[in-house]
Amino acid sequence: MAGNPRNGRPYRRLVATLKAEGMPCWICGHDIDPTLDARHAWSFTLDHAIPLSRGGSLLDPANARSAHRRCNSSKGARLTVPQPRASRRW
Repeated sequence: MAGNPRNGRPYRRLVATLKAEGMPCWICGHDIDPTLDARHAWSFTLDHAIPLSRGGSLLDPANARSAHRRCNSSKGARLTVPQPRASRRW
């Protein structure tokens, strides 16, 4: 029985490479502090532009994006990035 592919060496290498690039969060555009604990809401996570549940590739660097944990969670399995709601002016 195979283990979890997200614990495998190729996935960990992809995460490390993306984290080392220091790119901002592709969802909100803000910088990601690489020193934050992985459980912190604003820590680095690897997000998939095309979610795995919709056929995206786990290990394809072209599908991998830097994201804050909070932003990644709010995006969920949607193909589009949530846009901030415009405030109403009366």
